[in-house]
Amino acid sequence: MSATPRPRPVLRPFRPGDGRSLLAAWCRSAPDDPITAARFRTLILLDPNFDPEGLRVADLDGQVVGAVYAVRRRTPLAGTDLEPDVGWILFFFVDPPHRRTGLGRRLLTDALDWLRGHGRTRVDFAPYAPHYVLPGLDRAAYPEAARLLAGLGFRPRYEAAAMDRGLVGYRMPDEVRRHEAALTARGHRFGTPSDDDLVDLLGLAEEFTPDWARAIRQCLTGGAPLDRIVSARAPDGRMAGWAMHGAYDGTAERFGPFGVRKELRGAGLGKVLLHLTLERMRALGVHGAWFLWTGEQSPAGHLYRASGFTTTRRFTVLRWEAG
Repeated sequence: MSATPRPRPVLRPFRPGDGRSLLAAWCRSAPDDPITAARFRTLILLDPNFDPEGLRVADLDGQVVGAVYAVRRRTPLAGTDLEPDVGWILFFFVDPPHRRTGLGRRLLTDALDWLRGHGRTRVDFAPYAPHYVLPGLDRAAYPEAARLLAGLGFRPRYEAAAMDRGLVGYRMPDEVRRHEAALTARGHRFGTPSDDDLVDLLGLAEEFTPDWARAIRQCLTGGAPLDRIVSARAPDGRMAGWAMHGAYDGTAERFGPFGVRKELRGAGLGKVLLHLTLERMRALGVHGAWFLWTGEQSPAGHLYRASGFTTTRRFTVLRWEAG
């Protein structure tokens, strides 16, 4: 007597009523990266480019047992550029009882077909601005996902490192304090930016990426105090750099964004800004500092390690290209 065939989930767009089931399946499927309803609402549902057609769910008898989220830009991040050839996949998962059935491949293929139908010939996993969930794929945590993406033609672009540093007992190193004093004696000014300073600070952040300027605007208009930011002006009055914490999701422990004007690097401004911010974080009672994304071998990566940060996770940014 033959076995009864296992029911096959139906793939369809997200619709009202899916949220609770989707979040429960997500947390079972990705225990290293659980999500709350509030974060899902902010990062996905309220994103200006959200399209329910791009959030593909696997429905089995009314329950979500898998999902993939594809997004294309309908609102420009800056200017008028809609990046018409580019799409992103921010996440996908399959509930553990439904793995090894081909469901993950079906979901990803469905998402790629949807993006191709909108003219996208390049798809990145997963560094989308303004609302990425993670910088890329943690291959150590999700080896099955890594194999599946590779089999579908996603190729590594670069690695992003997440780093953490404990702040219990933190004291600014004496050599950094001396360097701050030396820079101040030469005419550099460090401190909390005034309202008027924000014009120059946001202009500098835009030079790095419009997403950083957006994050600063969003956190300040959301009520974050200005002393979350430490800014530096050069002796000639130019905004030289800044560092901050609490810019994302109101999380006080999350460090960044952080930048120093390119032509002013090498003078130790970044180290001073970093430690002035860590000092403020500790004064608030924060027990640790963390961030999601830097290049381990970049100048910033070397600075973080020299300042006591250690790599806690590695993410691979992947790309699929048509043809």
